[in-house]
This record gives sequence, C-alpha cells and structure tokens, in this order.
Amino acid sequence: MKRPTVSRRGFLIQGSAATVAAATAYHFAAPSASAQSNNARPRSALIGIGGNGSRTASVHQEHADLVALCDVDKSHLDHANETFCKGNADTYSDYREVLSRSDIDLVQISTPDHWHAKILIEAMLAGKDAYCEKPLTLTIDEGKLVRKIQKQTGRVVQVGTQQRSSFDLFNKALAIIADGRLGKLKRVTANIGSAGWSPEIPIVDVPESLDWNSWLGPTPEMPYRYLDNPKKGPGKGFTNGHTQFRWWYEHSGGKLTDWGAHHVDIAMLGIAAAGQNNDPVSVDGSAEHGVEFKDGVPQQNDRYNTARKFDLTVEFAAGDVVMAIRSEGDNGILFEGELGRIFVNRGKLVGKPVEELANNPLADDAVAKIYRDLPMEGNNREAHWANFIHSIENRALPISDVHSHMKMLNVCHLAGICCRLGRKIQWDQATETIVGDELAASMMKRPYREGFEIEM
Repeated sequence: MKRPTVSRRGFLIQGSAATVAAATAYHFAAPSASAQSNNARPRSALIGIGGNGSRTASVHQEHADLVALCDVDKSHLDHANETFCKGNADTYSDYREVLSRSDIDLVQISTPDHWHAKILIEAMLAGKDAYCEKPLTLTIDEGKLVRKIQKQTGRVVQVGTQQRSSFDLFNKALAIIADGRLGKLKRVTANIGSAGWSPEIPIVDVPESLDWNSWLGPTPEMPYRYLDNPKKGPGKGFTNGHTQFRWWYEHSGGKLTDWGAHHVDIAMLGIAAAGQNNDPVSVDGSAEHGVEFKDGVPQQNDRYNTARKFDLTVEFAAGDVVMAIRSEGDNGILFEGELGRIFVNRGKLVGKPVEELANNPLADDAVAKIYRDLPMEGNNREAHWANFIHSIENRALPISDVHSHMKMLNVCHLAGICCRLGRKIQWDQATETIVGDELAASMMKRPYREGFEIEM
C-alpha cells in the first residue's frame, strides 16, 4: 500500500478566530528520543483491539511499528496478536503498563467510549502522542480536562473523525460553501439515523475471556447482559458490552455521539466555511426512549436506554442559521442557503451547485485550502493516519484536533442532555456552561467509580 503524501501548508477551519488562536498558540513538545533517532518509525501500541481497533490496525502499521497490544478480553488480544503482529507483540490487559514504557512513542485508543478520556489524559501525561477514536469524551467536563492537559503537555492528539480527511466529498462540499456558491446558509440538517433498540436483555455469565470489571472501568457497576439476535447471527446479539455499548448512557451517548460526531462535525464546519458564527446558544426538541426517565436518569437498566428517535434544533449566536439533528431521513448533511442547497454523505455529493461545477469549476486549490492543503491518496483512515504522523513529525496541529472536536462534541452532549430531560438547554459558549438549569448543568460531568479515577 502506498503511503499517502502530506504537504505542509494551510490551516484547519476552527469555526471562530478565538478557537484558532486557542488551538495554535500553545507549545508542542518534542517527540520522544526513540522516534527522533535515525529517522526511525515510531514505536506504537494499540489499546482496545475490538471493533475500530482491529479495523484500523493495518493502517496503523503503515505508519508505525506496532509493538504492544492491550485489551481486557483475552480472546481479542490473542486474535489480534496473531493476525496483525504474527504473535510478536507484547500483550497487556492493563493499559497503564503500556503507558509506563518509555520506548513507546504513540498510542491508538480504540476502547469503548467511556474509557477514552481517562486513557487519553494519562497517555498525554506519560509523554505519548495519541490517536483516539471518537467521541473523545463521555461528558462536557471531560472535554475541558482533555484540552487543558493537551495544552499543558503539548502532545499531538488526532481524533478519529475520518470524514475530515475525505477530500473527494465532504471537503468538496465545504469548498463549495466557502466559495459562496450557496450564499448565506439558512438551515443545516444532520441526519444521523435512529439509534439501537432492544427487548429486555437477561443477565448471563460473563465470558471466560473477558475481565468485565475492567471493561466497565469508570462507569457504574452493572451485571453482564446478553441475548441472541437470530436476525444478525452468532455473536451479534443484544448486549451491554463490546459492540453494543453505544446504546447505553452509562457508556456512551447513542447515535448523538456516534454518527453525530461525524455529521454534526461537518455541519458546524460548513457554517464556519460560510463565514457565519457557529457558537451554539441552545438545543431544543423532542426525543423517544425505550425506557422511563426521572431527572435525566434512565429508570431501567435491562435494555438499551439511549434516545431511539429525535428531532432537535440547535440555535447559534448570530441567529442567522439553525441546525437540525434528526434521526430520520437520508443519512448525511443537507446545507440550505440563499442561493441553493447541497446534500453530502459518504456516498454522494448532489445538488444544483454541484452540477454547475461542470461549467463553473472551483479554483484548483479550493478543496485543499479547506483544511491544510494536504493532497492525499487512499481511503479516509489512511489519509487520517498520514496526517497524524505528519503532525507528530512537525509538531503541528492535526486535522481533527481536540479543541475543534470538542466544540462540535459539546453540541452532541447538549443534545443528549436535552433528550434526557425533555426540555430546552441554554449554553454559554464563552464560559462553556449550561445556564439557567441547575440539573442540566450537573449533567456536564459524571462520577468515576472508585478505583478508576483519572490518575493525574
């Protein structure tokens, strides 16, 4: 596989001048000695090797020497070691042993969502650069701490929102908007699909290979649940662990932080590309859950509890554009402006302004300028990893940095709080706080289970 090439010019759209300044003003720490010596490839570790960990491992290995694997499920660990490392990697069940190694330069964090912030913060404090899957955090306050530690340590952190590295569709859509082809945006709709549902899921014995206590980590104690799903086949049942964790507020935020972390991201970048203010001020709307809620807390823990369906509206400071986040409709983002409209997803970019490019094309460098003028080859993951390595080598801001990611992800978190409480949530972007609602403001954070607090 040919390694994508990366140039060194340009900048990432952040959404406001203040965010650009905040994200670029701090000092980046130098890479570790092992990465600097003789232009050696960085030595790396993969923490969490189910799901995205396995899907990304081969791309990871295009850019770094994968010497360590970590997972709390021994079956995942053994399979990945044989598949990707021919049995030669060091294996661990405790990520702290990985972070303690001075010979490891970078880590990829592909654990369930509730582990992301804790491992990432401790990795940065241990002097590691990190590629961390989205969503970066479980709460708004975790995001504040992640950004604080990133500035403090200067580590390079790439968030796994690979749509930012999709130059053929999403960046072209943003270039069309930035060129004024839609005029001022009036409405943006992020259709992110309906969330998972389940019947009652019975308590069963924990698989022998899985350390369930460590899998739960900082989240509340709960029994392991599993129910076969004949429609999906063996190993594809309803569960509160492994691949289905995103449908539990204890571990994630449902569709809002799953696909929302992709499409709300592009939607907000589109508003910025149009030269309009994307500082959120409120989220309101309706949602449907499969369980009852009291004060924002699900009252049943025997089935999926994140919002199944939702129709939400986000208002911004300037008041000239609104964003809808919906569970129904064609998956993707619809941009509607005074002069036209376009729709983009991972398979298509359509609309009259797109058709008009045949006779009135964009400037040759219009797409490249959207982020960093980074001509790349290969799929999104390959391009995203290439940018990560480039950023490490040059101590530069990656395409999907923690600061711009958290501005978008905070909107997804606010949307989740809105769904759980069933009322409008007011937001102050300057102070990054929920205003006028004490209960909602308390949901900006969650307690860590004893013994799994962030180690600072």
